[in-house]
Amino acid sequence: MGRQRRAALRTAAIGTVTAVLATGTAFGATSAAAAEAPYTTGATDSSGLSAGIRFVDITGHGGIVLKANVVTPAGADTGSARRYPLLVLPTSWATPQVEYLAQARKLADSGYVVVTYNSRGFWQSGGHIEVAGPPDVADAAKVVDWALAHTPADPDRVGMAGVSYGAGISLLAAAHDPRVKAVVALSGWADLIDSIYSGRTQHVQAAAMLGATGYLTGRPSPELQRILGDFLSSNLAKEQEMIDWGRKRSPATYLDRINANGAAIMLGNAWGDTIFPPNQYASFYEKLTGPKRLELRPGDHATAEGSGLLGLPNDVWTNAHRWFDHHLKGAANGIDREQPVQLTSRSTGGYEGYADWRSVGAGQRRIALGGEQRVYANVDSGANGGVVLLSNTLDQFLQLPPTVSVPLLPRSFAAVWQSERYATAQRVRGTARLHTTVTSTKESGTLVAYLYDVGPLGFGKLVSNAPSTFHDRTPGEPFTVDLELFSTAYDVPAGHRLALVVDTVDPLYIEHNPSGARLTFSSPPTDPSYVSVPLREQ
Repeated sequence: MGRQRRAALRTAAIGTVTAVLATGTAFGATSAAAAEAPYTTGATDSSGLSAGIRFVDITGHGGIVLKANVVTPAGADTGSARRYPLLVLPTSWATPQVEYLAQARKLADSGYVVVTYNSRGFWQSGGHIEVAGPPDVADAAKVVDWALAHTPADPDRVGMAGVSYGAGISLLAAAHDPRVKAVVALSGWADLIDSIYSGRTQHVQAAAMLGATGYLTGRPSPELQRILGDFLSSNLAKEQEMIDWGRKRSPATYLDRINANGAAIMLGNAWGDTIFPPNQYASFYEKLTGPKRLELRPGDHATAEGSGLLGLPNDVWTNAHRWFDHHLKGAANGIDREQPVQLTSRSTGGYEGYADWRSVGAGQRRIALGGEQRVYANVDSGANGGVVLLSNTLDQFLQLPPTVSVPLLPRSFAAVWQSERYATAQRVRGTARLHTTVTSTKESGTLVAYLYDVGPLGFGKLVSNAPSTFHDRTPGEPFTVDLELFSTAYDVPAGHRLALVVDTVDPLYIEHNPSGARLTFSSPPTDPSYVSVPLREQ
């Protein structure tokens, strides 16, 4: 049953990618030669846009074409002595070059030269999708070179920004190009492996969605096709190769270079980001030594900043503008005097400031996981983390996270522990941690932990979750599991309790439970099991 289920899940995921392969090349391979359009000002061009906005071709690494937009302040002239700070914005995954146009115009109106470009391999840009590999980093440097040569941009005031894929490329560029003085990285990643392979568990919905949209809107490189196939098919013989591939594309790998270059880094993410969970961003933030800021809000991947891409009022982009204004223009706008870690609770809204990430959830409350509970694997108990991009968006706008009836969870397939009812509200902030002892009847397996806010009627609202997979264990021999759940900010009302639920199947993840597997959770006297819940002190 386990093998059949895993095979069906993998087939469905790979099928999602393969089904759109035939249309992937229909979205415009471009000429390898770049026709670099010069910067001009004057009357409205044939597209009907103000001459302050130009569509241009830029020669990227290896001579490929990067389709780009150039947006300049009104009256800017490349021949004048005045120079403006430069912002370079690589597009998000599978997104066309007009993605940032609304924000680019606002930035240009406030005195920036802005160049946004379509990342290589997508839409009309040339080359193949390299997933923020070395060619993408080299492209970013080429775009800076072009802008300094063709626009009135100041070489001493260069910034980069992006959402998702553009965020990752911007952080990597800050490691490799000392000209980059400031970065705003929204809904991105610092550790690619910890994002989509946390706990040695494939985040199948996230990976399949990225793969499918990559094929649909671009041209994945042969290396990406191989890595994605091995990842979705659970080819453990290639695990180290996949990890090495991901590390090469992770800003955290180049942390020393980023710190040495000294760029001012602002990071923004959503608590419920099902593609790049917030833990890896928070860990990266703590290790930065230059000017830095971390903002975490309710939502899913790129939903917090999405309205700003349409030109609507948006506090994420407002703070991004303030960040650049201070670090590239020297504006005394006070952003440097605010607490650098800014959080918004999923429950109440409103910002909370902290001196650093360690101060978030400084209080800890342990819930003992006593007794012994045994569950059969390969069956979904009903507890799950929701649907990628959908469930946490509902939580963001309607406060409707995934919900389950805790009393009705089948105890044959889900282990359940509950706290006492709390007399006062409990403000969960940060990263909950599970520590337990597991004994498996098989050498491999997957478990998924869920933390629920349980009301008086037994309905549990999901607070956080995370998966963990093990391999090469001796059947019948106990071993310790230490698992970080995804960071969050959630207020548990007075009169409610917290529940920890552990089962073995979740549609968000690929599970590795052999047929007939059973897991036993115990709490030895010498090493008691618990879940540690981080709380904001009253």
